[in-house]
Amino acid sequence: MDRSDKTLAPRCRKHVYMSSEVSDPPGPRGLPVVGNTIDLSRDILAFFEELRDEYGRVARYEVFGTDACMIAHPDAVQRVLLDDHEAFGKGEVLTRNLADAMGEGLFVSGGDQWENQRTQVQPAFYRKQLHTYVPEMQSTAAETVEQWRDGMVVDVNDTMTATTMDVLGRTLFGVDVRENPIVSEASDAILTRFDTSRFWSFLPDRLPTPTNRRYRRKLDKLQQFVDDLARQRRQQDPENRGDDLLSLLVGFVEAGDLTVDELRDNMVTFLFAGHETTALGLTYTLLCLAQHPDRQADLQAEVDAVCDGRVTAGDLPELERLEHAIDEALRLYPPVYMFFREAKRDVTLQGYDIPAGTTLVLPQWAVHRDPAWWDDPETFRPERFDGDAGRPEYAYFPFGGGPRHCIGMRFARMEMKTVLATLLDEYSFELVSDPDPDLIASTNLKPGGPIEIALDVR
Repeated sequence: MDRSDKTLAPRCRKHVYMSSEVSDPPGPRGLPVVGNTIDLSRDILAFFEELRDEYGRVARYEVFGTDACMIAHPDAVQRVLLDDHEAFGKGEVLTRNLADAMGEGLFVSGGDQWENQRTQVQPAFYRKQLHTYVPEMQSTAAETVEQWRDGMVVDVNDTMTATTMDVLGRTLFGVDVRENPIVSEASDAILTRFDTSRFWSFLPDRLPTPTNRRYRRKLDKLQQFVDDLARQRRQQDPENRGDDLLSLLVGFVEAGDLTVDELRDNMVTFLFAGHETTALGLTYTLLCLAQHPDRQADLQAEVDAVCDGRVTAGDLPELERLEHAIDEALRLYPPVYMFFREAKRDVTLQGYDIPAGTTLVLPQWAVHRDPAWWDDPETFRPERFDGDAGRPEYAYFPFGGGPRHCIGMRFARMEMKTVLATLLDEYSFELVSDPDPDLIASTNLKPGGPIEIALDVR
């Protein structure tokens, strides 16, 4: 995917609106009614890069009459996510679009409701608890390797999606989710519904388009699946339930600390976000490593030196080069490529006035690939993360930041390191598909086609 083509830049230069007050952000003038929606749907990643390069790292645009502002300066990102986070909410764009699927869950909820849920769920993601999940992560990865043979060509994204779904089912829900295809079918329907390369993704989901109808149908089935899981768990004696996330949430419902709707929406959130983003992180790390055999060899040497044939929780902190490789892949290909916030009050960011009610978009893609913060930003160089490089902290934020940073960050990082260490222990990889794959910017950043690697047994 060549994003050096500045096809939108001349159009942006011709149509600039700035108010008479210098402090208002600049930006491209959109068309009547639709604003800049067409440019967004053509290539949302290129749109943000060009917005950054043409107008600066705080720039205004419009989507169907909604004022939006890109925030792509690390200092401003830190202000929004951390320093002054109480001035910014999740916003109508996010809550409206995901309300049906996750509206009462951690990802979408706000205020006291979010704070209460975060407090209740957090123990499931403490480091000590996460360490108990590593054996299941390793076993699942080992089962994946057992299905491979020397010389095989595998579709990395399909394989990693199945692996992370299995890990999630075992560790957080105590079930084999592979037995019911509704989770993967619902995930596909959600991604299709919010595929920003298609104009309909910007339309309200209440419109009866074929995509919206399928989305609603699959989401209903997923929510019923979650309700059934919760009901089965409630029928078990508390002492026999275990300490997975599902059992934890069921206990909170019984104690009156969570509602049934909050349990359901949090389960949907973790089922969807918990496997999709991690699978993509693994996919893009393998994509990068498959193009750099020297990097693979370094990591394999590290795995050989640290792990005694089977990676354990105690090994993970010592796999530093592997961690840097993951970090660099997440910089180049952030599975969550933008965050939404909404200004609750009038604020000033980087010298620009942002009125209350403005939708703020924080695009990791544009920040992670900004040459102002990253030398040779489109090149895979894991050593960037070896020590203090002197760049702003929020030049890199794949898991967000501040109080609302991704609660599953540690889980995802541990899983990626465990799975990759297990794979690298047995195989080397060579890319046989396009080294620059098309990308689909939906709810997550997905490859537009297969990413295929050939396996070479060690």
